[in-house]
Amino acid sequence: MSFILVDRPRPGVALVTLNRPERMNAMAFDVMIPFREQIEALGADNDVRVIVVTGAGRGFCSGADLEDPGMMPNIDGLTLTTIAQRAMRLLDDVIRSLRHVPQPVIAAVNGAAVGGGFCLAMAHDLRVAARSAYFRAAGINNGLTSAELGLSYLLPRAVGVTKAADIMLTGRDVTADEAERLGIVSRVVDDADLLDECYAMAEQIIGWSRIGIELSKRLLWSSMESSSLSGHMDHEGTSQLYVRLTTQNFDEAIRSRRQGRKAEYLD
Repeated sequence: MSFILVDRPRPGVALVTLNRPERMNAMAFDVMIPFREQIEALGADNDVRVIVVTGAGRGFCSGADLEDPGMMPNIDGLTLTTIAQRAMRLLDDVIRSLRHVPQPVIAAVNGAAVGGGFCLAMAHDLRVAARSAYFRAAGINNGLTSAELGLSYLLPRAVGVTKAADIMLTGRDVTADEAERLGIVSRVVDDADLLDECYAMAEQIIGWSRIGIELSKRLLWSSMESSSLSGHMDHEGTSQLYVRLTTQNFDEAIRSRRQGRKAEYLD
């Protein structure tokens, strides 16, 4: 059985499904390693403009698998301490891979996004939730810390420090509607409409220039690590001039509006 499924439901769109529904797509190494590999492979596929990620069955991802974590590669002869450190690095690389692929990645959050699953969802560029979705920073519920896999970095930047503290220190569930109000997800739809909504969002993105979308994603992420507004504006300005002066995209946008047709961006 393959724990990761890849489909091409629409032109330019790849759908990646975490496929371990009996464990609510928990983050076993047997799931996360091929997931990272597939994301990186799709990142290098120039026919793919947008990636959508979802979970099979009743949940998006239930976090760490406490019963069957799967097999880590290349651990022969290592101590438990070193194995634990490498395991954390491996999972961290899953989060980083979603940021580093050039295409926007949309999380289609169905059901539970718990613990590491919450972290995984937050690492996507966009999140759309089914009405059944809920989010929980579950490390705190298990006597651990809720700060894992980038959550204590990403969540405050999405919702503010006070709301992030409320979520991460209480271990409470955040419903899909509350997640939309807070800015964790951009929209909430009926469960049956979740993937179609993500595909419609993807098709809207695909309608714009490839370089414009890829640079916008890159700058959105780099803005969270920028030390100053002025420094980041320099990056923005350079990117805008780069696209304006080295492509005909702007001229095509003006022409297409005057001619009443859809723009065809050739970059």
